[in-house]
Amino acid sequence: QVQLVESGGGLVQAGGSLRLSCAASGSSFSFNAMGWYRQAPGKQREWVAGIFSLDLPNYADSVKGRFTISRDNAKNTVYLQMNSLKPEDTAVYYCAVDRGRTWYPNDYWGQGTQVTVSS
Repeated sequence: QVQLVESGGGLVQAGGSLRLSCAASGSSFSFNAMGWYRQAPGKQREWVAGIFSLDLPNYADSVKGRFTISRDNAKNTVYLQMNSLKPEDTAVYYCAVDRGRTWYPNDYWGQGTQVTVSS
């Protein structure tokens, strides 16, 4: 059974940084694609960033230049380095993985980690 465990969320002031981690376990195969989504209160879940084979990343326009996605294939872990955080980045952040080659993974999901940015 595949499990995704996220960590690294918390409360930070605007302009600060956080690093999210998501470790995948319970799979007999590696995942081609890994990524992050977020859901703010009262809003739909939105895609934030994705990375797949050859470590090609892609980002939503709202986070481009501030967030960096990376992965450690040996650890089956994906990271999201978030810099210059803004109050509008406040949301529950979810990681997701996929066996396909896509920037929008959705085979398996984590439980979410809260990120709160104060002004």
